[in-house]
Amino acid sequence: MQPTNAPLTALVTGGSSGMGLEYCRQLAQRGCRVLMVSNQRELLESLPAQLTEEYGVPVMGHYQDLADDHAAQELFDWCHEQGLQIDILVNNAGMFFFHELTPEYRPKAELIMKLHMLTPTRLCLLFGEEMKQRGYGYILNVSSLAAKLPTPGITLYNATKAYLKNFSKSLYFEMRPYGVGVTTVIPGAIATPLYNLDPRTMAFCIKIGLIRTPRWLVRRALRGMFHKRHYVKPGTMNYYLPPLIKLLPNWLELKIWKRFS
Repeated sequence: MQPTNAPLTALVTGGSSGMGLEYCRQLAQRGCRVLMVSNQRELLESLPAQLTEEYGVPVMGHYQDLADDHAAQELFDWCHEQGLQIDILVNNAGMFFFHELTPEYRPKAELIMKLHMLTPTRLCLLFGEEMKQRGYGYILNVSSLAAKLPTPGITLYNATKAYLKNFSKSLYFEMRPYGVGVTTVIPGAIATPLYNLDPRTMAFCIKIGLIRTPRWLVRRALRGMFHKRHYVKPGTMNYYLPPLIKLLPNWLELKIWKRFS
């Protein structure tokens, strides 16, 4: 059973920028202690203290290259050394690139597979087992609308996000009897540095509703997580875009790809 009164401790991967930083902010605002994990060392030196001062709860930073083969085990062991009990695990860290898969992109391909599949899976297994033993806990895995859209140019991005979506769906049923919630977030385009858009284009896309803000998404994601919902699929794009893409004939999709590649 979840303890009443005791503050929960949340671990957020990719927590120093973009959507991850917004998860840290809103969890701290809810009174949670927060562990911000990132490979952005300079930001980790200042952001935890800023959030602690702003929200009055302990916010810690920990540098970790989450694309490393041993990242999950090292992070798990570090938390034990620090005496941290993780009640909320947010697998948010990610990367994005739009390019045909060619030999020179192999290093990026390896990174994205580790970051979106290997490390989140291991973190779920390691911290999830402790949550099972305690009889409560929350896991939030950030997938993407791209998981439903197998399109060229983002071949590995959509494939790895589809893995995370399917893995989370199965894990939801396995963990629920133990009192542990597993929620999958399936956002459309969100205004983060991930897409590397210039500020004017980003502002215009937000204005017309094509891109949503991290604050908008995270508020809905955390609400769903604390209610232990299976999926959080905010935004109308989740409902009309995948069926429209499926209607495209292969010849047209190939023509579009040639135009943008």
